Amino acid sequence: MSQVTSSKSEDKELSDENLFVVDGELLETSESANRILIQGENLELKTKDHKNEEQRTTAAGSQIQYIFLPFIFLTVALLGGLRLSAEDNAFLFLKPALVCLIYATLLLILFFRAGLLTLDGWFSENFPTLKNVANAVVLLALFFASTQIFNSLLPERGLPFWVFAFCFFWTLWNNLFVEFHGKRLLQSLGSVFALAFVAKYLLLSCLTAPASANWWSGLIENPTQEAFTWLLDLPHFSAGTGYIQFFAIIFYLLGLFLLPASTKK
Repeated sequence: MSQVTSSKSEDKELSDENLFVVDGELLETSESANRILIQGENLELKTKDHKNEEQRTTAAGSQIQYIFLPFIFLTVALLGGLRLSAEDNAFLFLKPALVCLIYATLLLILFFRAGLLTLDGWFSENFPTLKNVANAVVLLALFFASTQIFNSLLPERGLPFWVFAFCFFWTLWNNLFVEFHGKRLLQSLGSVFALAFVAKYLLLSCLTAPASANWWSGLIENPTQEAFTWLLDLPHFSAGTGYIQFFAIIFYLLGLFLLPASTKK
């Protein structure tokens, strides 16, 4: 009996020797600490969501700037030179006059001067080379569209061509020395283009005699229109030409509205 008791006491001493003693204080997690942790996690989630939203916004802006805008301006460049023949409504593509290139150049200078575009916002040595090239392509498409808009609004030949050309030159030249901002410039261009469109496709088209096989029979049926057509040297086009040029002007103004002043992000 004594041997059993001694063996138990020895086992107890051995087990006590194998135990580790940990010194320290028991800390309790407070509710404020839990709130701080939860707020930190929520802040991290909000930061990630904000970054994702910025990335989506940047991607959407790049798509509008480098895909949608060139598509709009190139469409305007195509529509601005289209005419419909009066005989069979066949498509005719007229090249722009040299004065249209001059007016497009003046218009781009006016865009930069009025703040609708900023030079350092489109071309910079801090930008990657690919971005500078892409920006140049967008502005080149804008130049082509501007050239074809003047080609659309100017009469094709005769006295009306020179009257319209002088009015456009006078307007653009005076605007170069006037203080403009982007919104006011767009309003001014919209009013000038609308006036030129009405004068060409409504007023002059009413004075133009319809195409006829016999000039003498046309003179007997519509003497006034034949006289104005001969005096003003007005061309014969189908009425559908006005519809095409109407949408060309709308697309051009839409592209200007979507055009950013700067590409810096």
